[in-house]
Amino acid sequence: MEVGTSSIVLLPYTASSVGVARRRLVGDLREAGVGEATACDAGLVISELTSNALRHATPLPGGTVRVAWRLHDDRVEIAVSDGGGQTVPKVNEPGSSAIGGRGLGIVERLALRWGVYSASDGAGEVTVWAELSLASDGEHADSEPGLVIASSRDA
Repeated sequence: MEVGTSSIVLLPYTASSVGVARRRLVGDLREAGVGEATACDAGLVISELTSNALRHATPLPGGTVRVAWRLHDDRVEIAVSDGGGQTVPKVNEPGSSAIGGRGLGIVERLALRWGVYSASDGAGEVTVWAELSLASDGEHADSEPGLVIASSRDA
């Protein structure tokens, strides 16, 4: 696996950017030899972070959202930056009948760790980031049958 691979992509502040970000990340990870399950977990994380940026925040200057990832020996870092919003991103505990509100809970479940930081220059830029393990796909073999969300972290 080639390590140190990274990408920074400015995408339009539109819903179609979620799929673009996911496809670019998963493609880069597969090309670098990352296992299928880990690449899919990373694709889900970047989708959730990008969706949240579009739903709850304002765009960066130029009407964009920035997605970035960096591949290390043992993990992949994913970050999505936007122009900030009215609230700080946090894990919610939606009721069983709630339509949404589970995105950061999914990120928390799949990631080794995640967090939020704001630009220190007062520009309003907010970045939500997550780190995922690059554990091998074979580690999913011991997962419980019927589990909807599988994480390489839990194997």
